[in-house]
Amino acid sequence: MVERTPVAVTGVHAVSALGRGAEAQLAGVLAGVPAFAPVRRFDVTGRRVGVGATAGDVGPLAEELAGAVDAACRAAGLDRTGRRGSALLLATHGGPVTDGGPEVPALAGWLADRCGLGGRTRTYTSACVSASTAVADAAALIGRGDVTRVVVAAGYLVEPDQYALFDAGRALATDGAVRPFSAGRTGLLLGDGVAAVVLEAAGRRRAEPVATVRGWGRAGDAYHPCQPDPTGRGLARAVEAALRRAGLGPADVGYVNANATGTAFSDASEAAALRGALGGYADRVPVSSTKALHGHALEASGLLELVVTVQVLRHGKLPVNAGWLGPDPACPLDVIVDAPRPAGTPYALSLNAAFGGANTALLVGAA
Repeated sequence: MVERTPVAVTGVHAVSALGRGAEAQLAGVLAGVPAFAPVRRFDVTGRRVGVGATAGDVGPLAEELAGAVDAACRAAGLDRTGRRGSALLLATHGGPVTDGGPEVPALAGWLADRCGLGGRTRTYTSACVSASTAVADAAALIGRGDVTRVVVAAGYLVEPDQYALFDAGRALATDGAVRPFSAGRTGLLLGDGVAAVVLEAAGRRRAEPVATVRGWGRAGDAYHPCQPDPTGRGLARAVEAALRRAGLGPADVGYVNANATGTAFSDASEAAALRGALGGYADRVPVSSTKALHGHALEASGLLELVVTVQVLRHGKLPVNAGWLGPDPACPLDVIVDAPRPAGTPYALSLNAAFGGANTALLVGAA
């Protein structure tokens, strides 16, 4: 049975190098100015690349997550009583905590206690699809009637271990810019991301939704530990599942906030996936990747980009694909360049992919 019950998004909050709050994310992506700068948070001497999108005023990750959850709950109109039955799904990096906060196995429980969330908790450490997987699970739990409200939170702050790993793997952009789908792209750049959203059964409470999660899909490549399937079959299946669950077709999609990281193989694979899933409509659907502006927030990417997608749908403007140098024949898509475009339909896809061949698609509708 395919669930088609819309899940309301009633509160959102995010922090990145673009600023604090959902409105700051919207202003940043519509301005189209990348937030990359030399990394000062830790020593990058000897690294091939020394650039990232780091916010200058962040505290420890646990405190930032607590602030994001509180802000999203306030935006949703939830007081302490309203929070008590809410579940918490947390997406974050599974490595050791370096800033003195609670270790990851205990972080979700600590965060739930701190923010007054009395429902079940679950932690996701499944790389770059962690947050989008948590959103899909939350929507499924709500759609089945297992819970009425879920807070999804996610956080990653650029730190030396992952930075060194991506630098050593020659994945970081040597020219200091992320250029998704563009000719001349040289790689990704990491960025801070902390976000929280409140999801709940539509119509169960007098809360004004800011968007709806209409569909979601997940699929695996089973192709290579690091490289994506060049045909994009796994991501295409995820997109098809999200459309099917929403009862919508390719012609209904008015925007794609792509996973595109600015790496050669990944972007080409995603372009193939979109052409496979959307068919001839892939030539007409506007596409951009906001990672070119706020960087790649790893486990938090899916939620930060969901907040951005919700905001651009609410305001009817689609952000540019920054860093564009020119078309790449391997990425034949309608990439948004030069200036933001007006939204043509009230539906958008937010896509994510991870090492190991994991792929997610979230289909969002304007409220």
